[in-house]
Amino acid sequence: MGKTLSFRVADAMPEDVGQGYIRLDNADMDKLEAIIGDILEIQGRKTTVAKVVPCFSQFKEQSIAQIESIIRENAGIGIDERVTVRKIARQAAQTVVLSPLDVTIDFSDAQDIKHLERVLNGLPLITGDRVKVNLAGARSQYFTVIGTAPQGAVVVNAGTKLKVTKADASEDRSFRACYEDVGGLDKELQRIREMVELPLKYPEIFRQLGVEAPKGVLLYGPPGTGKTLMARAVSSETNAAFLHVNGPEIINKFYGESEARIREIFETAQRRAPAIIFIDEIDAIAPKRTDVIGDVEKRVVAQLLALMDGLKSRGQVIVIGATNVPEMVDPALRRPGRFDRELSINPPDRFGRLKIFKIHTRLMTIDSSVNIEKLAQMTHGFVGADIAILCKEAGMNAVRRLLPQINFSEELKANDLIKLTINMNDFYAAFREVEPTATREFFSERPSTKWEQVGGMADIKRNLQAMIEMPLQHLELCKALQHNMPKGFLLTGRPGTGKTLMVRALAASSEAHFISVDAATLNSRWFGEAEKGLRLIFKRAKQIAPCILFFDEIDALAPIRAVTDRNGTDRLVSQLLLELDSLMDSAHVIVVAATNRPDMVDPALMRPGRFDYIVELPVPGVAERLEIFKIHTAKMPLTEDVDLNELTKATEGAVGSDIEAICKHASLSAMKRYVSNLQNIAALSEIYKVSDEDFGYGLRQVSLK
Repeated sequence: MGKTLSFRVADAMPEDVGQGYIRLDNADMDKLEAIIGDILEIQGRKTTVAKVVPCFSQFKEQSIAQIESIIRENAGIGIDERVTVRKIARQAAQTVVLSPLDVTIDFSDAQDIKHLERVLNGLPLITGDRVKVNLAGARSQYFTVIGTAPQGAVVVNAGTKLKVTKADASEDRSFRACYEDVGGLDKELQRIREMVELPLKYPEIFRQLGVEAPKGVLLYGPPGTGKTLMARAVSSETNAAFLHVNGPEIINKFYGESEARIREIFETAQRRAPAIIFIDEIDAIAPKRTDVIGDVEKRVVAQLLALMDGLKSRGQVIVIGATNVPEMVDPALRRPGRFDRELSINPPDRFGRLKIFKIHTRLMTIDSSVNIEKLAQMTHGFVGADIAILCKEAGMNAVRRLLPQINFSEELKANDLIKLTINMNDFYAAFREVEPTATREFFSERPSTKWEQVGGMADIKRNLQAMIEMPLQHLELCKALQHNMPKGFLLTGRPGTGKTLMVRALAASSEAHFISVDAATLNSRWFGEAEKGLRLIFKRAKQIAPCILFFDEIDALAPIRAVTDRNGTDRLVSQLLLELDSLMDSAHVIVVAATNRPDMVDPALMRPGRFDYIVELPVPGVAERLEIFKIHTAKMPLTEDVDLNELTKATEGAVGSDIEAICKHASLSAMKRYVSNLQNIAALSEIYKVSDEDFGYGLRQVSLK
């Protein structure tokens, strides 16, 4: 018998799911006298087997074994529990008999058996194991291994004969999720496990300490962040009964029926304890009683309060509530004793998004051009649901691209199927179509303006890049140098000097989200609505950070406050001041405003700590005007007599927008000239050009100050 070692169990990496791996430190593998691919016997409450591979560098020297959910279930252990591991002899499977756990799928077809053999090839099994197989369309099917020849631990290979018996209808696993399916929420998952998993699995710990176990947790956050998925994963991993409650199912038109339905759910949970009651969109059945008019909602809230913290104990029943509007939930529900803990589920950061991308692409056939790290960096503000739909959309783009190449009149050959892969361009195309959930109600965009399109002002461009771009792109460096990001910038200058253009170039190059706010969208005739809208904009900007919040013509939004506030602008200015003050350095939200009337902006906004830097964009000089002319005529066919230097001298005092208008009028003049000469248009088709005369027309049309 080989040497035995004990390890603490940790969850697997997303890419290991379905591989049948146990990851150990190289030093521990040496102690077990095991090399990569050897079979290890894992002894928990039950016995199972897995292939050993080395762990990643960040998990070395921690005496942990990384095991995926299905192997943990086969061993009868959970995360943070201990298992004993030893090396065993490898023997090839001659026959494996499987029983599916889903009655809706029939595996009598030889093609299905071939697919199973291909998927299970190389997987170690033992009688009694559960096996998860990924079918077409990213669906999963679970099987139980009911027999193997020879007996004991075996490895499926190309010569193994698979037999599939009739489905076992005793268990429905279609609703199952595991911790490896939840990405980017490690801290939140750890906290919910402490609250839910420990009291259900080890109630004796709390009895020994003389502490009552927590009974409820409220998950709140934007839609699509993974609240429901997290509740499903915790339920599956604890093997607790899971009762899913939707608001509309509760409400009934008959008096007293709604309350009776809630009582029935809690009684069912007590009978099936340990159990989890998951109330999704809890704000629909437990709104603030002071705000609702209907009598039914008030009675439902009162019944829920009584059941969650009444005179009668509810035993080993934990209630998980989920909402994206926690402020709408009745405050009596949110006190300790009912919902003991409230967990904010926020949109994931770059590393969280990388993990989610790995989860959603592990079943996809992607080629080497797909750079998941770059996709994770590009998708600021995307929540888990957005990333899931982005991956689906990329798959659909691949289907559209490959559809003309497939001959459907014949049976699809294996060689044709190998060509079906998803590339990076499919993801780029999907990225242009999928909009983040958090910003759909605002004018949020990804500007495509480049710095090359901004003529002149080299010093100002360099300063803005250093002050805004570098802190957003190098967050670790900022932390190391204790550099606090500036909160706000105010760009001033004559109309047309390029204030808005510069902000758009800044947002594009820093890869930050860009939300443009104007006074018209905020002003409302209803008292308090404008301030509420401004508060919501700042809240959304924090959720999709890093973000550039752009207030154009800020003098209209925040004018100097007068003694008498007739239009309600004073309240809006006060709200803007409060929001700027409450922006933390860690929020990664930069406010940029533009105005050509800085004397009209309220002085309270202009102090450091709100608008830290005031940058004046000057009227372009000769060199800058020449650069702007070159930018606007770069793709314009010009005749040889057009002298940009002469045009530059003739436009003294012109700003960027004036030069752009001159170029547009010149091209329009050329178009008019060619269209008026219609009889010779075919002969002239090769030599369409804009002449010096056209630019003279453009100069006459634009009045220069």
